[in-house]
Amino acid sequence: MEENVNTRISPGLPVDISLDTNLANIKTFTDNSSDVIIKTGMVCGNRIAVLTCEGMTGTDTLAELIYGKLNDLANREIMPPETLMSCFFEVYMMAAEQLNLTSLGDLVLKMQSGFAVILVDGCTRAIGIGIQGYKSRGIDEPTSELNVRGSREGFVEVIRTNMSMIRRRIKSPTLVFELQTLGDRSNTDVCLCYISDKVSPALLENIKKRLKSVNLNTILESGYLQPYFEGKGGWFFSECGTCERPDTFAAKLYEGRVGILVDGTPFALIVPHLFIESFQTLDDYTQKPFYAFFIRLVRLCAYFITLFLPGAYVAIASYNPEMLPSALILNLAAAEQTAPFSLMVECLFIHFMYEILREAGIRLPRPIGHAIGVVGGLVIGDITVSAGLVGAPMVLVVALSGLCSFVVPTMYEKTVVLRFLYIIAGGVFGLYGLLIMAGAVVIKMCSLNTYGIPYMAPISPFSPKAMRDMLVRSGWKKMAKGDVTVQSLNGAKTGGQHA
Repeated sequence: MEENVNTRISPGLPVDISLDTNLANIKTFTDNSSDVIIKTGMVCGNRIAVLTCEGMTGTDTLAELIYGKLNDLANREIMPPETLMSCFFEVYMMAAEQLNLTSLGDLVLKMQSGFAVILVDGCTRAIGIGIQGYKSRGIDEPTSELNVRGSREGFVEVIRTNMSMIRRRIKSPTLVFELQTLGDRSNTDVCLCYISDKVSPALLENIKKRLKSVNLNTILESGYLQPYFEGKGGWFFSECGTCERPDTFAAKLYEGRVGILVDGTPFALIVPHLFIESFQTLDDYTQKPFYAFFIRLVRLCAYFITLFLPGAYVAIASYNPEMLPSALILNLAAAEQTAPFSLMVECLFIHFMYEILREAGIRLPRPIGHAIGVVGGLVIGDITVSAGLVGAPMVLVVALSGLCSFVVPTMYEKTVVLRFLYIIAGGVFGLYGLLIMAGAVVIKMCSLNTYGIPYMAPISPFSPKAMRDMLVRSGWKKMAKGDVTVQSLNGAKTGGQHA
């Protein structure tokens, strides 16, 4: 097998005193990549080179700050190489981001991150000047977390833009950003965000330790890192939340949580994540408390409907029809008498078809995706009922459970799997099987600890102070009397290990 050209030069190779040697090493290290731009010239009697990566730097800033200054210095008195480099660093090239680069790996990494790198023949170091200007998507309203009131800003793919949006909302010296690079090949910027006087030191240390354990070659999305912040329940229950809104992200930091921003994705991570947070939105805090209570109750009811309605329908209609009104039983019997399959098979089949239609609508282009919904609802649904393959009540149950599943979108993945399990349990063992499986799931959820904090807090163990912002939301005058952080919840042991 042919050896990769890049492996012939170590990233730790120091900058050579010879400019020609450095340029040859850079070309070899980058495998003569076409986007590496090298401009050479003479300044103050010294040969210099300016290295940039095409499309990663701002052309106006490059021309004004770098090339313009170099042209002004071209015919000045001769300087020793080290003196010229010091003048670049301290006098001529003043910029917000200015670095001394001494190794080949750091030089190439900064160049590919949007820095302009200046090399001087006779110097064993280079200067990196941050003039990032790559194209990016503008700040827009997030697509997955829409609100009636509040900000219309959502995170974008550029990590430094996301950091600035958070800083605008928390102008406090205790807000800390810790920027680091992860991914052996992608060299992705990852930022740890927390409020130093709110976060638990044990929680922060635990998260930092997990970040150090990341051994991925490439990190293209925050989902690559999410498994590293999950515990034993992470395979199914989300112990690490996601967020696309800077205002929600800031609110979580105020509660003593830690946020992780990843360059290249608008979805940030928040740890720890608790079960009850899936039923809370920013609108709950901008509306009247009585309406916030009503909306949260609606979300909770919708969640239980989408989770238990199909399984309960199959269990009751198959094993305990006496629980239904007599008129409803006659209608169900008339609708199902021509169906060739059992209720459980019907329910599984129609739910499976629903998931196929949903996935097709998501993956197809948007204009065609709307047509999929029309085809699925009018054509497939009507034909299956008319042909006698599925009863009309079953289509209604599936439609209602599918509609309710969109009320709590963050719980959708686990809700789909649990729904299928409850249908099988209800179809095989009746209501007893449904209740036993539901009890097992609740016990598992109550046993989880996410970074020493109970996953079901403040419901279990019960925390009276935190209940003012659980199902019923108190007014801001009452909520302002003392902050509630995640480490102050009952049962929290932030000094313990992540379960």
